[in-house]
Amino acid sequence: MLIDLTLKMSKSDFITDDPSRKLGHFGTHCDVMNKEFLLENIKRAGKIIDISNIKDREVNITDINIEIEKNDFVIFKTDHLKINGYGAKEYQIKSAELSDSVIDFLIEKKVSLIGVDAPGLQKASKHGEVDQHCADHNIFVIENLCNIDTLYEKVKNNSFTVYCFPLNLLDSTGLSCRVIAEF
Repeated sequence: MLIDLTLKMSKSDFITDDPSRKLGHFGTHCDVMNKEFLLENIKRAGKIIDISNIKDREVNITDINIEIEKNDFVIFKTDHLKINGYGAKEYQIKSAELSDSVIDFLIEKKVSLIGVDAPGLQKASKHGEVDQHCADHNIFVIENLCNIDTLYEKVKNNSFTVYCFPLNLLDSTGLSCRVIAEF
């Protein structure tokens, strides 16, 4: 079975005066921070972690309840997109709150991709910094994933395959992409 994890966008979503929405940073996209997305990352084993019940603190390593392996595509289910909606101000100002220790843990595990159904892995003030830190270790962040609740219900703690197809844009910190899960 296939599940499209790509946020559907309309033409009006691309017409904006918002300076934070730079080329490649629309809808579901990969933050590459001027690095090159490796073709090997197009197909990866996926793991999903439900952190949707964590609201009043950062996510810690003890909250990761599954085995993470080298080259995994780790997806964090926050329900942030489902609850707030992509265009809502609340969606843009809040995000997943992964602790620095969780980011470092994923880097140590040498995952390939980290996905989230939110605008970033950490609060807005650290967004660029954490994306750059991951990219410097050849790990790319995929933001604004959708249908994560459906995926979680189908796979829970089982592995699945994720396909990620970013646009081949030059000189961009973000690449719009299509992301498909298969199980």
